[in-house]
Amino acid sequence: MAIEQMTMPQLGESVTEGTISKWLVAPGDKVNKYDPIAEVMTDKVNAEVPSSFTGTITELVGEEGQTLQVGEIICKIETEGANPAEQKQEQPEASAAAETPAPAAENRAEEASQPNKKRYSPAVLRLAGEHGIDLDQVTGTGASGRITRKDIQRIIETGGVKERPEEPKTAAPAPLPKPEPKKEEISYPASIAGDKEIPVTGVRKAIASNMKRSKTEIPHAWTMMEVDVTNMVAYRNSIKDSFKKTEGFNLTFFAFFVKAVAQALKEFPQMNSMWAGDKIIQKKDINISIAVATEDSLFVPVIKNADEKTIKGIAREITDLAKKVRDGKLSADDMQGGTFTVNNTGSFGSVQSMGIINYPQAAILQVESIVKRPVVMDHGMIAVRDMVNLCLSLDHRVLDGLVCGRFLGRVKQILESIDEKTSVY
Repeated sequence: MAIEQMTMPQLGESVTEGTISKWLVAPGDKVNKYDPIAEVMTDKVNAEVPSSFTGTITELVGEEGQTLQVGEIICKIETEGANPAEQKQEQPEASAAAETPAPAAENRAEEASQPNKKRYSPAVLRLAGEHGIDLDQVTGTGASGRITRKDIQRIIETGGVKERPEEPKTAAPAPLPKPEPKKEEISYPASIAGDKEIPVTGVRKAIASNMKRSKTEIPHAWTMMEVDVTNMVAYRNSIKDSFKKTEGFNLTFFAFFVKAVAQALKEFPQMNSMWAGDKIIQKKDINISIAVATEDSLFVPVIKNADEKTIKGIAREITDLAKKVRDGKLSADDMQGGTFTVNNTGSFGSVQSMGIINYPQAAILQVESIVKRPVVMDHGMIAVRDMVNLCLSLDHRVLDGLVCGRFLGRVKQILESIDEKTSVY
């Protein structure tokens, strides 16, 4: 028998933490490998986490509603009857400890007396920094003397914060200490009688965290282009009923926009890029993220390889992904791999907006409402046309106005060339 540790998995690229929304097991329950043990919520998806082992749940380390960093322990499982070779391959440290219990115990005792200074989790570092706790003075209770978030919370609750010992005085005059910058305190409004307080939990908390990260790290710039989609509107309206009767789902305007963006991304691959610190990664696949809203949440599922799909194929995926969101059946895979986001803000009447980029992508395109406006045509004639604004937010570390202007111009050209000769298949 051995005690194995389940850790918070990474449920999508750029995901660094997850919130345990619901435990599906309790201590003492027997589970098989791949059985779901918890529901975890991130800024990208709400998914079930499967067990990595067969055995008995001994401890639920994470609590419902608690947010843990990727790699932090969420529960412990006692395994039995596992294949020794397989166990050794999957958990080399556990197997080594089982074979040589005495040295392992000595190592743990030694590590406990000398706290691990290089393996602090981001949550531990953040809590310690906020409360002025010297981690060199803390003895960890985690594996190999590792300092856990519970260790820090226990110190905070008991008030047992240990300060770093003073440096010995020397004969040389010490320089005057520099005044420490005051920590910025955020002042939040207080509710009064009659106000309704809504706890920030689950998806809304994850959205807030991701949006703050995007606006803090990414230097946003913005541009807009007006497009005449009169012929596209007439064509779609002429075939929408027969299309619905034949295919069984709606042919929306949005499918035409997504297809045009995917085609333009293939011609301007710089737009399909991501900032990676010391380099820019230009993605090979064109995977379009689309924003789908519910009453209180926003999800961003992905249409994979959108450039290889027809307008009909994109319309089907939009329908299927929207239904999954409404039914709560969106999977982690549905949310992963997005390289560029298209947001249908026009669906609720917006005519101009500036979207926040879906981190770590380099741009997001807002498709606004199609509205009838008087337009000056050739030879000075005025006509009523179906017009739409395309609003592009861009990461100015990766992109500049030249490539974005050319990209938007190409999207405009594609959309304005759609007519009754265009095939949706």
